[in-house]
This record gives sequence, structure tokens and C-alpha cells, in this order.
Amino acid sequence: MNYETRMRAKADALIQKGHALVLGVESSCDETAVAVVEDGRLERSCAIASQIDTHALYGGVVPEIASRMHVEAIDPLLDQALDQAGVSLSDIDAVAVTCGPGLVGALLTGVSWAKSLAYARDLPLIGVNHIEGHVSANYVAHPDLTPPFVCLVASGGHSHIVLVQRYGEYRLLGQTTDDAAGEAFDKVARVLGIPYPGGPLLDKLAEEGDERAYHFPRPVTQGKYDFSFSGLKTAVINQAHRLEMMGTPIVAKDWAASFRRSVVDLLADKAVSAATDSGATRLAAAGGVAANSLLRRELVRKGEAAGLKVFLPPKRLCTDNAVMIASAGFYRLMAGNLASLDLNALPAISMLE
Repeated sequence: MNYETRMRAKADALIQKGHALVLGVESSCDETAVAVVEDGRLERSCAIASQIDTHALYGGVVPEIASRMHVEAIDPLLDQALDQAGVSLSDIDAVAVTCGPGLVGALLTGVSWAKSLAYARDLPLIGVNHIEGHVSANYVAHPDLTPPFVCLVASGGHSHIVLVQRYGEYRLLGQTTDDAAGEAFDKVARVLGIPYPGGPLLDKLAEEGDERAYHFPRPVTQGKYDFSFSGLKTAVINQAHRLEMMGTPIVAKDWAASFRRSVVDLLADKAVSAATDSGATRLAAAGGVAANSLLRRELVRKGEAAGLKVFLPPKRLCTDNAVMIASAGFYRLMAGNLASLDLNALPAISMLE
């Protein structure tokens, strides 16, 4: 009996029980992470090795360095995650790994390692979309949250509004037509001289500023729930250059606050409109930008004013982690969606595929 046939039988038994302890692996960018999650909802452990200090030397993520650091970190993180969870590898029922989107070399590190572990331990392997993982962080944070609901997914590389119809089934309501929100935050932060990672530091600076000090545009898109951040980012950068040439100093905290307000208005207004127009009663958020302080406040304020119940994961589960991957992996396992040993890194995969 070959590996795939054995794993199908194991998965069928787990589905029958409705219970599984899943080991999650995340290595899509500059965090290496391993976690153990029970039944898609209960976080048993969360081990993360961040590379921020290393990449800060270069002003951004260097893919080759990221890949090499994943290789160095992943084995010790496995031991740490198992110790935190109080389990051994013999207790693990399945291995879930991010297969995309992300940096291809970084993804390959995690995928290759997870395939080797699954094969050596005779465990079912599940490939997880990184963005689906972000959505699934809400299942760990809010055990009472079940589909259907609308979710705003905003990160350094992605800005989507999706209707979560069922576990693992999504309908796209809106998306960015160019840059992602997190990318815009990082590039404007660089203009202000804020070091990498710019987005979180810009958010912190903006908390001290006057968001009415500067006026920035709110780009209009053809799609009602779509976003456009490229023009906004360019307008902000060009205005900064003009003021510099005129010898007019920029008040960094006010600039940060004004820019943050323009981005948050776009994200929150369109997410709430998409949720109410689709008939949803629940709105969630996910991704690194969902850790933004103003966005969290505005989603709650505007969402509740529109009659929505709003769900936000804690900030630590907004950024890249393996808890979200293990959670998403559990629901894919319960649906019988296993990966074979030819699973590859898919750097441009859509969560709708």
C-alpha cells in the first residue's frame, strides 16, 4: 500500500472521529513558525522565529537570506512547539504547511521539510493557502465564529474582501487593483525615514499625530468593493517631495496619522459595505494590516453601527504564524483535501483556486 493510499485511510478515520491534532508549518516570508492546534480551534503551542532584525539591515526582506534562515530555525522550532504543547510527534495526527503564496525559496523550505516529516512519520500532509490561513486565525481567536461571514484580508501583499461561505469555500467580493495596503504603508514609511518594518512603526507614530493636518485622496475604483492604493501612495510620496523642495518641513507624526486615516477609511468603509450588502451579519478581519490600531477601532465602530458583529484576531495572530496554518489545515483535512508528496511551492496561488 503506497503512501497516498495509507494517508487516505488515516484521513478517513480522523474525519470519522472529527478530531485531529495538527502540526502547522509557516515559512512564506520572513517568519519561521511551527504550532500545534487541536480540532482547528484550540491553540496548544505557537513557536516563531522572526527575521526582522536581520532584514532591517537591508531595508526589506532579502529572499535568499530568508530561505537560509528558515532552514536554520525550523528544527529547533519543532522541538519548541512540541514542548509547549506537551505532546510528542507520536501524538500528531497530520502536518499542514503553507504552500503559497509567498517567496518561492522560503516556501520551498517549509514545504520540503513538511513533506519529509509527513513521509517519515506516516502522517497525512495538507497544503494550505497562506491567505486562507490568515482567515482561519479567527477560528482560534473566536471559537463561536462559524461560516458564513465576510472577511477583510489586508497584508503586505494582499488586500481582499471575501465571503466565507463554508470552511474552505470563498467568494471574492473585492480586491486591490494594484498595490496592497501593507505595501503602501511600508513605502510611505520609508519616505518618512521609518525603518523596516515600516507599517507597524508608522501605526505607532500615527497614534501621536493629527490626522486632519494633511489631506490625501481616497481613490475611486470601478468595482464597488475594490481598492486602489498605488495612486494614493504616489500622491503622498510626490507631495512629500514637493514640500521638501519648497523647504517646508513635514511633521512626521501628522503625516503618518493623515495617511493612515486615508487607508483605513478605504478598508473599513468598503469592508462594512460589502458585508451589509451581501446580507452578512458578521465581519472579520485578517492579515498583518488587521493589527493596525486605527483599522481595528474603525471596523468595530463602523461595523457595529451597521448592525454587524465584528471579530478581530489578537494582533499576534494577525502577523504570520503557524497557528493559523494548522487551523486551516484541520478544516481541509476534515474535507478530505490532502496533498501528495509532489506538493510544490506555489508563490502566486489564489485562495480561490
